[in-house]
Amino acid sequence: MPVSSPLAFLLAKSAADRLVHRVFAETPFAGIHHLTWFDWAMLVPYFTILVILSVYGIHRYEIIRTYFKHRKKATIEPSLHRFEKLPPVTIQLPLYNERYVVERLIEEVLKIEYPKELLQIQVLDDSTDDTAPFAEALVERYHTMGYPIEYHHRSNRHGYKAGALQAGLTSATGELVAVFDADFCPPADFLHRTVHYFADPIVGVVQTRWSYLNRDYNFLTEVEAILLDGHFILEHGARSSAGYFFNFNGTAGILRKQMIDDAGGWQHDTLTEDSDLSYRAQLKGWRFVYLPGLHCPSELPVEMHGFQVQQSRWAKGLTQVAKKLLPAILRADVPKRVKAEAIMHLTPNISYPLMIVMSALMLPVMIVRFYMGVWEMALLDMPLIAASFWSISLFYVIAQRELYPKSWKRTVFMLPMLMAVGVGLTIINTRAVLEALFGVQTAFARTPKYAIGDRPVNLEIKKYRRRSGWLPYAEILVGTYFAAMIVFAIQTYNYFAIPFLLLFVCGYYWAGLGTLYQEQQGRLRWLKQQRLAAMGHAS
Repeated sequence: MPVSSPLAFLLAKSAADRLVHRVFAETPFAGIHHLTWFDWAMLVPYFTILVILSVYGIHRYEIIRTYFKHRKKATIEPSLHRFEKLPPVTIQLPLYNERYVVERLIEEVLKIEYPKELLQIQVLDDSTDDTAPFAEALVERYHTMGYPIEYHHRSNRHGYKAGALQAGLTSATGELVAVFDADFCPPADFLHRTVHYFADPIVGVVQTRWSYLNRDYNFLTEVEAILLDGHFILEHGARSSAGYFFNFNGTAGILRKQMIDDAGGWQHDTLTEDSDLSYRAQLKGWRFVYLPGLHCPSELPVEMHGFQVQQSRWAKGLTQVAKKLLPAILRADVPKRVKAEAIMHLTPNISYPLMIVMSALMLPVMIVRFYMGVWEMALLDMPLIAASFWSISLFYVIAQRELYPKSWKRTVFMLPMLMAVGVGLTIINTRAVLEALFGVQTAFARTPKYAIGDRPVNLEIKKYRRRSGWLPYAEILVGTYFAAMIVFAIQTYNYFAIPFLLLFVCGYYWAGLGTLYQEQQGRLRWLKQQRLAAMGHAS
């Protein structure tokens, strides 16, 4: 960051004060200033980044347009093809240390309606804690009751989730394979509403929409739901109905086993094995179907750092897929519009490191603004801001209006929080994207799940919570940098910039201070438990 110490800030402020005095005293809103090399060094990268970000913003408008153009195709029925004889199905349940949700998962899956002789349920457990014996006992109990369920435990996590799914395929008896992550609760009619699409021999995947068990748990989960709804309503809706490539989401979907084999199987060289397989399969000619009308309830992360870990894994994985497959996509014999959409789908996370650079340039650009004049600068940056930032607001408001026509207006009031949460992902996702670009390998970081509904629970007693390390301190530092910019904006009468800067301050402080508060509360709860345990032993 350019202003990372009090001395640097004082020097920058002193220079800014002299500049503002010069502008207001010598050329108050009159005359034309000839930009120096330093001005150009600040403005060129700043506006270049804004242009790049605006391209992704314009793409959101295009997604909205495509969605409405093809909306009538969004929900299709398998009317032309239906199975006369139902195919065998394997349901795979990949687990890793899921003690709090494994029982709920198994119980819900056992409620799925399908002939038992055609069904196989695989519990694929890589757990290293007490989840393993607990899950094995559950499976044994239900197996003795006549359910077609079996337990598979690996002594290592080779390949992580992708490795577990691929290992399960070696003993899978189904022609079709449904996958549910540990925090999902599939509806009982899931298979009856999805398998008939596979009567069409070119259909390789049927993906359903996610819904949320704990959407109203806190402000964070509500924002997460809005973000995911935008993906599942507009992005999936537009891409699937327009004939573009789109991705299986790794859960709440069903795949043709032949398609998995034909595409090269589950591979673990990226952290988003689902997107990787999806693009390899569609390049082979397999067709994907999306069902927005069939939803599977799931659990959202309720803590900021847990949400950040999840999003950074997705950001890194999607960037890895882009690096791995974009050359093959560009060479493929598919329409140019499909290639263009694939590029936009796989590369949006590059905006995070660009946001870091733009943040560093904001203060110098605010100073240079006074050389150019407020209105001259506004003529340049307003169209770009409209393209890059306003599109976000429109995108998520429309998604909520489509999904909740009677209650969507609340989303308008949630937009500042949505923007702030997005800002809070910038640092961790920047690290994830850079790791992907430079080939840095990291372990698959699972998202903690606690079997949480809408009612609050005491998270301090829960395990599986990840430590945040240096991240919250960096977020607080960057938030303070933006707070200093607000002070500067007030001093120089640049009130137009203050609302935007406030979003950055709130986002970084929410992420950093919120994480530190939750971790401190956890430590205090642990110490209290230790004292109570010691008192119990003493008595």
